[in-house]
This record gives sequence, structure tokens and C-alpha cells, in this order.
Amino acid sequence: MANIDFEKFSKYSKAGPRYTSYPTALEFSDAFEYGEYIQYLENSTEQISLYVHLPFCRSACYFCGCNVVFTSKEEKLSAYITYLKKEIDILATHIDTSREVIQFHFGGGTPTYYKAFELDEIVTYIKSKFKNWSDKAEISCEIDPRFFNEEQMKVFAKHGFNRISFGVQDLDEKVQKEIHRVQPLELTKNAVDLARKYGISSINTDFIYGLPYQTLETFKKTLELSTQLNPDRVAVFNYAHVPWLMKTQRKFDETTLPSPEIKLEIFQYTIDFFERNGYKMVGMDHFAKPNDELFTAIKKGELHRNFQGYTTKGGANLIGIGLTSIGEGSHYYAQNTKNMKAYEASLDAGKLPFERGVNLSDDDFLRKAVIMELMANFSIDMPRISQTHNIIFEEYFADALEELQEFIEAGLVSINDGKISVSTTGTLLIRNIAMPFDAYMHQHVKSKKTFSKTV
Repeated sequence: MANIDFEKFSKYSKAGPRYTSYPTALEFSDAFEYGEYIQYLENSTEQISLYVHLPFCRSACYFCGCNVVFTSKEEKLSAYITYLKKEIDILATHIDTSREVIQFHFGGGTPTYYKAFELDEIVTYIKSKFKNWSDKAEISCEIDPRFFNEEQMKVFAKHGFNRISFGVQDLDEKVQKEIHRVQPLELTKNAVDLARKYGISSINTDFIYGLPYQTLETFKKTLELSTQLNPDRVAVFNYAHVPWLMKTQRKFDETTLPSPEIKLEIFQYTIDFFERNGYKMVGMDHFAKPNDELFTAIKKGELHRNFQGYTTKGGANLIGIGLTSIGEGSHYYAQNTKNMKAYEASLDAGKLPFERGVNLSDDDFLRKAVIMELMANFSIDMPRISQTHNIIFEEYFADALEELQEFIEAGLVSINDGKISVSTTGTLLIRNIAMPFDAYMHQHVKSKKTFSKTV
């Protein structure tokens, strides 16, 4: 990657979406009604992707932006399983459960805060309702290595799990103490080795840059140490500092957070580091070995982005199960309630715990296709978009193309032979480059409490 004037680039540090969805969750509302959601579920014919949210954690990791419930009471965890079963029962009355399941994911929270027999109970119950699982299904779980043992791994092996993502975040002791997540490398390596022992073929490790007390030098050491884990994929996320939403983030002294210039230096070094070590950049914040299906999907134009990150399982109907889960169909997003009492009350009344969502307009559907292609492949094939959506791209997106001129003049974007391409350096600012295609951004441009900073 060419030398970059990081001070100049820091001007692009502004609030912007990560585009795990379009429209973003800020546009979800109760204008999208329960009946519409049920109609979508009943009429869907696509393959199925199941996401199950297990929200519980023993204690807070201060950087976390997820929807979690902190508890040490086992009765809360077991009661939640009872309600998950109720939700699955109701879903099964509205979904053709003979449709093929091609993806399953446990997220959280800390899914492995649950005991092995409880994880087994949940997966077994889901499989009793959704019986048609593809031989090539991606079956995965997010794991905190501090809560992981062999009995749990045996359950995953029994049910055919083939992907595991381990949260690492940072390997510097000072940073770990500040973010309230002390996790020695040896502990994480033991967890990774355990997964390998049971034949997990794809292991991902998650890191975060932009945390308190991180510097370029400390993160270099973290990356060097991480090679001992030898993951198949790596995700390196930009820390989302949203203290107005997440109370635990208010514990940080903001003067200890690295500046936008330092964060850019860290991420540039990270890209160079992984490419030197045999990985290829995939999308905005992921790296994969060249034989990984994520990387091969780019060549085929089959890489997709959703709430679970980058995936090869595009086009599936994502069904969100559990507290605050988000589902996605071709023309809608639907989110469950974030309130546990409301979640339980809905299910006790025989209704899904749906709270809000969005029904995609034709314009939303088109812009979603454009933004997701840009986020996944760092390029847009304008003639193909024009043909698929029956538009003239240059006319429909004239305003967006005009906004892109700034990036073109900076050498971050080029337009040739009908293709918009982002340069290697431009990938550092991909969220900024996608924003001109977002029809809703003008509503949020003056607000400082919407999205995290892009840099």
C-alpha cells in the first residue's frame, strides 16, 4: 500500500454506517407491521439461514456494542431456553420448515456461557422443527475463549458445526485490563487447539483497533503474537465508540483512545501484515487465506454482507430468533424486541416477539444492491446494475457520482469501462465511499449521535 498522508485522511472521520444492512437499523420502525412480517414469512420460498441470539454474559467487556444481559443466575438462562422453544414453535406455524437450511449461527452475548447440555437442547429442538439441512450448511458459533470447554465442543461436533469465531480483541495486557477483558494468549490458543482437535475446518479470530491505550507499536505486537493461532479467517473491526448508547463505554477516558490518524496507520499496517502472511483482504474488515471460500466467492461475484458479516450464503431468508435478533428477506428487515419482559409476554400470548422493521421500497432494494456490492467487492458493475434493475445508472445515481468526484480526485476511486473501482488505499474509507449512495444520510448528517466514526 502506498504511503498515505494520514493527517489529511483524518478529515474523513465522521459518523457513518457499517452497512450490515440497507436501510440501516435507524430506519426500522413500527410502520412495518406484524401482519406484514407474518405474510413475508408465510410466502417466502428461499433457502433458510437461522440466527439464534443468546444474550447472556457473566460481566461486561467495556468496548462491547452488542445487546447483552449480564447475570450470574442460571435460572435466567434456563428460562430463556423455554421461551426460545416457544418462539421456534410459533415460527414453525408460519414458515415452510421443509425449506433447506443452509446456515445456522449462535451469536450473543456469550453463547458458551450456556452449559454443554443446554446448547445441545437448543440445537436439537431447532433441528426437530427444521429438518432439511444442507450437507454444505455453514454451522457456526461465536465463542469467548474464557468460557469454552471440551464438553461444549463435543456438542458442536455432534451437530456438525464447521466454523467457530473466537473473540480476541487485543493481546496487550494494559489494553485488556482497560477494556475489562483479560484473556492471555495461551488461553485463546488452547481454545483454538481444542476446536482443531474436533475437526473444525474454519476458524476465525476477531480483533478490534481503536481501543484505549492502543498504539501502532502495541498493535504490531498483537498481530505478531496472533500468528500462533493460525486462523483461516481474521476480522479486524474498527472500534465503535457510541457511549450515548452503551453505558459501559463511558468508563473509558476518551483521551486514551487513538486518534483517527493513528487508527488509519494501524489499519494500513494490518492490511500489509496479513497480506505478507498469506491472507487476502475480503470486504471492509476481513482477511482470509486464498483457499477460503470467502476469497473464492469474490472471484465469482458471490460474496455477500449481512448482520453476521461477510458470507457466501447470500439470497437466503435470514430468520432471527431470540431477544433483539434481526431477520432479513429480499424486501424486508424485521427485529425482535430488546426488552426481556416484552419478549416473554409476546410469546406467552402466542405471538412472535417482533417489534419493528422496514419494508423495502423499490429504491431501497436498488440502493441495497449497489451498497452491498460496493462493501463486498470494492466495485460496482454499472451496466449490470442498470440491466438488472431497469435503470440508467449514470442518471439514477447522478448525485452520488458527483459526490464521488472528491474520492476520484484523491485517487481513491476510479471509473473505467462502466465499473466503479475502489483503490487499495480507498478501502480504508469504504464506508465513506458507500455513503453517497445512501438516500437516508441527509437526515442524519448533522447528528453526532447516530453512527460510530468511519475512521
